[in-house]
Amino acid sequence: MVSVTKKFQVTIPREVRDDLHIKSGDRVVFVKNQEGNWELMTISTLTKRMMGSINEEITP
Repeated sequence: MVSVTKKFQVTIPREVRDDLHIKSGDRVVFVKNQEGNWELMTISTLTKRMMGSINEEITP
């Protein structure tokens, strides 16, 4: 569990940072998936997912 500060900031727990490969200085985004759940990921992970989706659409 994490707390939200007055400025709506949170500290991402180490286990989560390690699992998601988040390092200091990384930019992260919150993305709502098809099931309606929110996912936290780095911009690089989002970019890789988007490129994978594009490649799947192009591949016959």
